[in-house]
Amino acid sequence: MTRVKVGIIGGSGLYSIEGLKKVKEVAVRTPFGAPSDKIVTGVLEGVDVAFLPRHGRAHTIPPHRINYRANVMALKMIGAGQIVSVSAVGSMKEDIHPGDVVLPDQFIDRTRFRASTFFDEAGAVAHVAFSDPVDPALRSALVCAATDAGARVHDGGVYIVIDGPQFSTRAESNLYRSWGVDVIGMTNMPEAKLAREAELPYATIALPTDYDCWHVTEAPVTVEAILSVMEKNVALAKEIIRRAVTFLPDPAESPASRALDGAILTSRARVPAAMRRRLAPLCARYFGKGKS
Repeated sequence: MTRVKVGIIGGSGLYSIEGLKKVKEVAVRTPFGAPSDKIVTGVLEGVDVAFLPRHGRAHTIPPHRINYRANVMALKMIGAGQIVSVSAVGSMKEDIHPGDVVLPDQFIDRTRFRASTFFDEAGAVAHVAFSDPVDPALRSALVCAATDAGARVHDGGVYIVIDGPQFSTRAESNLYRSWGVDVIGMTNMPEAKLAREAELPYATIALPTDYDCWHVTEAPVTVEAILSVMEKNVALAKEIIRRAVTFLPDPAESPASRALDGAILTSRARVPAAMRRRLAPLCARYFGKGKS
């Protein structure tokens, strides 16, 4: 198995990373189907990394059709120790400008039609703790890297996730603002939930491209407006990642790396063999010999 220090899930506009050495493309077959694309592995600033474009390299997969389970499982299977997610978002606050960098520490999940757990069939029940969905040490490394890169950084915030692919109505946008959210996007759920079940520390680089549609003096969000900001955002994200990989935390020190401890309620003897095989990349140490 390949061992990489960090898996990077790229969002809109971020389909590759320059500066990778010893580049390989890895096609991973998971028990939950195919991920969005082949995983690109390589060495960035002396660190083994893996990169997966969330929407595919040609941006052919809309947010509600992404196989989030396969993406997270594929990174787990190649040995990624933690996940950095890059996501284009809309700003929900006046002082968060397009082109800024937001490092959220909380999520609100408003998605409804996505498979959000690996434990989705009868036979094995697990309830992981998710009160703090973002790994603090990993997020702190990204804050430092973004600051060093010269970005205007917002340390913390709430990211609300909607299904899409449509943008919000003005009424919805104002409702979400009344909840105190900072940014809005379509992709970080169930990604963060699945990362926790996979025992992978997770953090997001959220890149605002617009003010959604709530802002009375700004034009409603359009694809054209987003694309005009996205190019600069992508270049900034790559620089943040390049700087961050050199001082990422040890994922073994994160509570997320032990998220399934005590979370699986079903005894091994009651879990069907087919399910144990399906969940083996996640649960081998729980379902292995000697566990009951």
